[in-house]
Amino acid sequence: MSAPDGLRPARILLTLSALEFFGPAVRDLGDSHALNVAWVPHARLHMVWFIGFLVLSGLVNLHLIWGRRSGVAGLRISAAWQACALGGFWIALATQGLYGGSLIEPGHHVEILGVEENLLGFCILSALWLAGVVMLRRRAPAAAA
Repeated sequence: MSAPDGLRPARILLTLSALEFFGPAVRDLGDSHALNVAWVPHARLHMVWFIGFLVLSGLVNLHLIWGRRSGVAGLRISAAWQACALGGFWIALATQGLYGGSLIEPGHHVEILGVEENLLGFCILSALWLAGVVMLRRRAPAAAA
């Protein structure tokens, strides 16, 4: 674990937001996505490939956040990497009408407090990420790069 450097709050927040990388392995390897017989086999291959990429990305992010040589640069790379993954979700959501996508799969997704679980989850993850970035900027100004 890294030395006490005042970055622990940013590390914790970025760790929580890095959960985005592991959610699809839990939720999408079943019959709603990767094992969905209605999907063409090539689409299922892409789904499993994507899930593998996300899990490996999550592990690398955790190393960047908590690794023995982790520091400001590692946290910045992790934050940027997470921004790409979160941004990809928000782009997919914003453009779903262009490609016939849907936020929900009936029978597989639920509402929590009246909000669809994916939307609520990504709002929370995005807020945690933003808080982590703000904390990182406060604890490690640009001059400390």
